[in-house]
Amino acid sequence: MLENYSGNFNVKCQLDTCKNYPAVTDFERGEIVCMKCGSILLQKIWDMSSESNTFSQESYMKSTRTGPNISLTMHDKGLSTVIGSNKDSCGIPLSNKSKYEFNRLRKWDQRSQSRKTASLSKAFTLLHAMKSKLGIPNNVVEKTAYIYRKVVNAKLTRGRTMKSLISASLYAACRESGIPRTLDDIAIAGNVEKKILSRDLRTIIKKLELNLNQYDTTTFISKISNNLNLKEKTKRDAFEIFYNCEKKQITAGKHPVVQAAAAIYVSCMINNEKISQSKISAESGVSSVTIRNRVNSIRKIMKIAD
Repeated sequence: MLENYSGNFNVKCQLDTCKNYPAVTDFERGEIVCMKCGSILLQKIWDMSSESNTFSQESYMKSTRTGPNISLTMHDKGLSTVIGSNKDSCGIPLSNKSKYEFNRLRKWDQRSQSRKTASLSKAFTLLHAMKSKLGIPNNVVEKTAYIYRKVVNAKLTRGRTMKSLISASLYAACRESGIPRTLDDIAIAGNVEKKILSRDLRTIIKKLELNLNQYDTTTFISKISNNLNLKEKTKRDAFEIFYNCEKKQITAGKHPVVQAAAAIYVSCMINNEKISQSKISAESGVSSVTIRNRVNSIRKIMKIAD
């Protein structure tokens, strides 16, 4: 018996010979068909897929009627009222009187925004600029916006700058997601002093009760090795050196970036790949003296000759 779509996809053919056969859904035709006899069980199914295939936000906005998804990285979460260009729905330009009225509406719409909305808009503009500088994925940016909104709701903005708070939120999101970015990287991208950034980060962790995991040293080994264009064998030997250091229990309490830089330098020495400590220091953000002391410690404990 043919029925219209009722929201129930768990339908089966009523014939005795077809009860053990599943039904096939054809979204192009909007029908559910019995796999055994070919009878149409349901018709006029709603198409739950996207209207078209798009590969950029601009093309998506042109082809869709519902707009993009809700995003925490927008001050209004993407639900604002947008007063478009001075044309009607048919593309015909508006009269001078209508243009004047719509310009007044745009102005009052901008003036009627709350102070919190304006501050969020500035903060997320800065966040997107830092995202481009550091190469942060979108999911981490969304988590950063979520943490910053919690900071604003907790009223932690008094006496603190917007740049330092959004930078601290970004670092916390990177730590939660396992994205290897140091405090120095965040401070340089956000144009914030490292001392102020560390202070605000401690405040956010304490007030919001965040539980941030330690960075994995192997992620910094991959990052530094790729940026220095080292050989694959050198990178793998650096991993092996780090794992051996963990077995010897000499990595406890050591900074992961320092440990990664030292393992890379020792691996370069073993594989006769000429690279100076100053280059590794500049790439990792760790002083040459710190790397040298850690390298000497690794060579002494692991009994690695010159």
